[in-house]
Amino acid sequence: MSDELLTTAEAARIAGVGMSSLKRWADQNLIRCVRTAGGHRRFHRHDLDAFLREHGEIVAGSPDEWVQSALEAGSFELQGELFRARDRLGSWHAVGDELGRALTEIGARWARGELGVIEEHIASEKLSRVIQRAVEAMPSSDTDPRALLATAEGDDHTLGLSLVELCLREAGWRTIWSGRRTPSAALVELVEAGGIELLALSASVASSDARGLAEQAGALGHACRKAEVFLVIGGGGAWPEQPAYGTRVRDLAALHGLASTWRASAARRVG
Repeated sequence: MSDELLTTAEAARIAGVGMSSLKRWADQNLIRCVRTAGGHRRFHRHDLDAFLREHGEIVAGSPDEWVQSALEAGSFELQGELFRARDRLGSWHAVGDELGRALTEIGARWARGELGVIEEHIASEKLSRVIQRAVEAMPSSDTDPRALLATAEGDDHTLGLSLVELCLREAGWRTIWSGRRTPSAALVELVEAGGIELLALSASVASSDARGLAEQAGALGHACRKAEVFLVIGGGGAWPEQPAYGTRVRDLAALHGLASTWRASAARRVG
């Protein structure tokens, strides 16, 4: 029925968004709602349909919407939005690229003074947790090739690396988490010891020392070449554009394609 009256949960499910987004749009008078005697919002179906036709671009995963959801939505609601994004986009690497743009927006708002440190930490931590739950929901086998994930030496920012893990697990890799501030020498030792087939290294925009990053890429590239380990470097850090060994990627769609190809090669080698 065109005049069907919907609860906030029902309207949010039809729109493919979280309830916090729908409540915010109602408060901004972007979509009309009525109130029950108890003060609860209700939405006419024809009003919702009209809103979706007119404002579809803000429903479809814009960075602003992800940022607001990370700030306002509860953990379970945000988890639901993440899985709805997977249904909408068709792959986890596409979700990762969408979230990557949201992370850039969070950083930009913090730099402009629009977000305080606590708000930035809350949003980042909440996103990190729901991404980790999505990773853990993906099956992994002991026979899958292993990928080691680490940040560049001295880099504290791991959220981008979480998106890399989401992408690699989707492509059939088993992931081992080294995380933040792992010294390059320790990573070289792990590569030389064997047992991994891919090293994924992330540097955030906070890693602006181009010379230092070039030295890390060179040392790790040398070790990976000798051990026949794939090396991928990414993130907004000042990496060399064309490392002597390894591949620099700028989006997760590209990484997914490479990881799928590399997995077949690594599986043959491991087998």
